[in-house]
Amino acid sequence: MTDNPHRYSDEEINGVYRAIRERRDIRHFQDTPIPREQLDRFIAAAHMGPSVGFMQPWRFIRIADSALRQRIHALVNEERLRTAEALGERANAFMQLKVEGILACAEVLVVGLMDKREDYVFGRRTMPEMDLASAACAIQNFWLAARAEGIGVGWVSMFDPEQLRTMCNMPEGSQPIAVLCVGHVEEFYAKPMLETSGWERRRAIDEVLFEDEWGRKGS
Repeated sequence: MTDNPHRYSDEEINGVYRAIRERRDIRHFQDTPIPREQLDRFIAAAHMGPSVGFMQPWRFIRIADSALRQRIHALVNEERLRTAEALGERANAFMQLKVEGILACAEVLVVGLMDKREDYVFGRRTMPEMDLASAACAIQNFWLAARAEGIGVGWVSMFDPEQLRTMCNMPEGSQPIAVLCVGHVEEFYAKPMLETSGWERRRAIDEVLFEDEWGRKGS
């Protein structure tokens, strides 16, 4: 094999893949505090994420006020109940799932898309939703950095965006996309929680990888 001068060491490569493989959407937390400089490292990792047109649409709000955290928790619980209603026959199974750790985790962050995003056309003229894709990449960076340091992260998306935007005094045109629960854990789930609970399964690679056209299996 030809030497690649850009290649990381085997140990470094294994660390990257391990973080990807062992990242989990965490719902169970310990309340041990996280040093601010550690949280700042995770946010810095997120801010290094790729973004279409280099627009960097992500914004982070650290929730330091306990009363505001309680209100966010109540908002999520309201949507949890509405989601159960919408699930019909799966409602009971859904209600048995733990879907957030807002009151238990060390830190809560609200991640939002910035306002005035329509000013950015590069890479978004036909696909304006690429601002959301860019912010999701930033959150994934945050997630992997936290996992590498042994800290759990849970992405909560059950909330009314307009109500959360108002709660956090976000400007008109901005959009909250995530409530991140961040904190120490007793253990990381061996498998994704929704897989372990039987809610869904991880699909095989050949179910998601095609060649030349949708549905055609590769050689």
